Amino acid sequence: MSPAEFDKLVERAMKAIPPRFRRRLKNVAFIVEPEPPSPHLLGLYQGHPLPHRSVSDSFTLPDRITIFQGPHERLARDRRHLQRLLEDTVWHEVAHYFGMNEAQVRRAERQRRRPERI
Repeated sequence: MSPAEFDKLVERAMKAIPPRFRRRLKNVAFIVEPEPPSPHLLGLYQGHPLPHRSVSDSFTLPDRITIFQGPHERLARDRRHLQRLLEDTVWHEVAHYFGMNEAQVRRAERQRRRPERI
């Protein structure tokens, strides 16, 4: 898949984030790279999580959420599965932005995947 096509899928994944969270994403750049710096990474959050910021943090470089194209394409069974993987990865990295550590993100992912009980 071309980088431009992949970028469009990442944009769709970003739009899948509920507006109440999207509105709070400030000073964060989403970037797509072909491959990760180490194996087994689908995405990477680099920055200063939102709960740890203060008013004295003004004029800082944007946080970065990097999505890696190669690993996603290798894992995906088809285009629909690729979109789902991207949505999961974007959510995962955005959770880090909001201050969740890896264990908290994993718990939240399990809860999000559970079927709703009525």
